Order: sequence, then C-alpha cells, then structure tokens
Amino acid sequence: MAKNEFICDCNVIHQDSVDNVLKKMPTKDTFYRLANLFKLIGDSTRCKILFSLDQDEMCVCDLANVLHMTKSSISHQLAVLRRSGIVRCRKSGKEVYYTLDDDHIVKLFEIGLEHINHKG
Repeated sequence: MAKNEFICDCNVIHQDSVDNVLKKMPTKDTFYRLANLFKLIGDSTRCKILFSLDQDEMCVCDLANVLHMTKSSISHQLAVLRRSGIVRCRKSGKEVYYTLDDDHIVKLFEIGLEHINHKG
C-alpha cells in the first residue's frame, strides 16, 4: 500500500457532514477533560489498580499485596484517582476500601480491555 494512498485528493466539501459534526462538537474544555481522563488511566500501574478494583472492593494493603508494591505507592496512585473521580472510598473502622467510582468508569475500563484483547 502506497504511503499516500489514504490521503483525500479531492476538493469536495460534504457540507452536511461538516455541519452535523460542528453542531455536535463539544467545547474545548470538554476535550481537555476527556484527554486528562485518558492520561490518568493511561498509566500501567493505575490500570492494574483499576483492574483489581473492577474485580472487587479492596483496601490499600490488599492492592499492595496484589501488585507487589508499597502501601505508600498504592496510596499515592489512589489519591490521584480519587481526586479525579475515577475511584471512591468508604471507611469501615480503621480500614478504607476503594472501588471504581461508577458504572461509567467500569464500562470505560472493561471496554478498553475488551478492545485490546480483541485486537490481540
């Protein structure tokens, strides 16, 4: 396949398509926030944490054990994820349990996994 084979070489503007997309185009701030979300979950350590929390609610000690990391490292990553609304926590006595924040985060993570497993 030639390098330039997929470059449009016409001067036709499909105005209906352009207008349709422009009408639905989110704000710059929305795209900034979306890109930031993907940056946050784009870290392999955070992905391992998200995978773990997608399986079960866990405390810092559980996550540290599963991921073979220090509690301090896990706590730092969880704080980043919590401030960003990706995970939430609940306190039970002296223990704090973490889980994915809502169904949107669960679906986003699971669809991402499904996509990469499908593509192999």
